[in-house]
Amino acid sequence: MPEVTKDNGSHTPGKGGRGTLGLPQASALIVGGIIGTGIFGMPALLAPFGMLGVVALLVVTVGAIALALMFGSLVKRIPAAGGPYAYSRYYFGDFAGFTSAWPYWITCWAGNAGIVVVWVIYVQALFGFNPDDKIIAMVIAMIGLWIPALINLAGVKNMGSFQLITTILKFLPIVFICTVGVFFAFKNFNFPAFNPSGENFFSALSTAGALVLFSYLGVELASVAAAKIKNPVRNVPIATVAGTLVCAVAYVLSLIAIFGIVPSDVLTSAEGNASFSVAFVDIFGGEWAGKLMSLFAVISGIGALNGWTMVCAEMPQAAARDGLFPKFFDKENRAGVPIWGVVFSTLLASAFTLFSYASSSGIEVLNTLVLLTGVTGAVPYFLSALSQIYYLMTEGRAANPASFAKDMVIGIAALVFSFWFVFGSGETATFYAFLLILAGYVVLVGLYINRRRAGGVVEGDSMEVSKQLDRK
Repeated sequence: MPEVTKDNGSHTPGKGGRGTLGLPQASALIVGGIIGTGIFGMPALLAPFGMLGVVALLVVTVGAIALALMFGSLVKRIPAAGGPYAYSRYYFGDFAGFTSAWPYWITCWAGNAGIVVVWVIYVQALFGFNPDDKIIAMVIAMIGLWIPALINLAGVKNMGSFQLITTILKFLPIVFICTVGVFFAFKNFNFPAFNPSGENFFSALSTAGALVLFSYLGVELASVAAAKIKNPVRNVPIATVAGTLVCAVAYVLSLIAIFGIVPSDVLTSAEGNASFSVAFVDIFGGEWAGKLMSLFAVISGIGALNGWTMVCAEMPQAAARDGLFPKFFDKENRAGVPIWGVVFSTLLASAFTLFSYASSSGIEVLNTLVLLTGVTGAVPYFLSALSQIYYLMTEGRAANPASFAKDMVIGIAALVFSFWFVFGSGETATFYAFLLILAGYVVLVGLYINRRRAGGVVEGDSMEVSKQLDRK
């Protein structure tokens, strides 16, 4: 492990405006980040795979819970800002840390582009805009990306309060569809065929699973924002595991409900993009119900964009303080928010969204973004799993022999889960993700040249803070 220099306290939780989010806000960050617009776009995404999509969701749910348990364990040992980045770098050094941070950052801003695409669909349904008008769609998307950016720039407390409110509001229709909706699903019994895709079982399962992964991105959000959470060693693991389990139940029950209520031919049509609104109209028998559902979906989406915008800035700031991202990502405004992380990430998400709309539309844009973020998200997850396995095989067995077997099974499950999603994302998504990751190494070399160093650490390094916490 690289030699560590003296800490200046820049990463200590609770200092410099940090440690302001309690357990409710941390849990809302997890739930609000995982359940954004993904839950509302999932039925249309999985409709071509029929009931095999439900099987894929269940498989991914097991992997997501394994990730949540693993991150909960890692953050107890390394409660530093950056989550997957901090874990990879702590055990494997600068290069591995950057290899985790750069793809994760891509996942954040490209994921925001994916979230806003579904958000636009429900805004169009709410206000009756023409879904084929790309200009209006682009304008709505820009509003959806920049309002959360402005909320984040106003300060962490404002962001946390907004996140908690939107999370509570979004769960009202989700609880309804997961209870009453399931009853109507079995009453209507419009469930699709098992695998109408025409692909073989494993191929279809992998592709459907890769699409579902996008909806589970966010299990690590509390660990990424550990420096902004009170008592992260206690609160982050609780928020991570509990939040993921709540989301898992909501995903499975809501997908079954929509599949049973909305006919397959509708789900695979343009109308099916707003499948929750279609389901509400069927249940209540009035167009007003569809409008109401669209309103809740819009609130949910803006809440998810709010949480992910914070993470878009949090990861680069942690890496910038360690000398592995450009220094301007560490610059904070008067509210203690890393201003350029928010602004630059939102600009990239905006450019990505506009470019995607210019060449495609609707669900096609979402498919592209979902598969790309599946690859870039799997890389930091994979390295985090390697970090956990390394610890268990070197120190963990002696430190806690009673839980060694359980933790090893969870670590291996997370490792296989991450590997599978790169495979399931397909050649095209993997190709473009690989190009973006290679571009990141050019940035890293530029940073090494500027600092006349390759490897090692800088003053105030997060690894030193983690080591000090380990010793306490």
